[in-house]
Amino acid sequence: MKYHVKKGDKVLVNAGNYKGEEATIAAVLTKNDRVVLEFASGKDRAIGKRTVKKSKLNPNGGLIERSVSVHVSNVTPVDAKKTE
Repeated sequence: MKYHVKKGDKVLVNAGNYKGEEATIAAVLTKNDRVVLEFASGKDRAIGKRTVKKSKLNPNGGLIERSVSVHVSNVTPVDAKKTE
């Protein structure tokens, strides 16, 4: 499937908890139609908490911190020419 954004693009988040913020795409998750975001506004916005079950990787389960991902339809590319 082809997306309107790719890794390294600067985007504006249109919906969700991070609405109105600019970010850079760290990865594109094609299986789930999601993009992983890195926020320029601060380190605290780049990490989200997620609840996980017990597994070999997380023997205790519970809350873990991981990069924020949003659906690809909730981001819009920022035109570099307009910002200059």
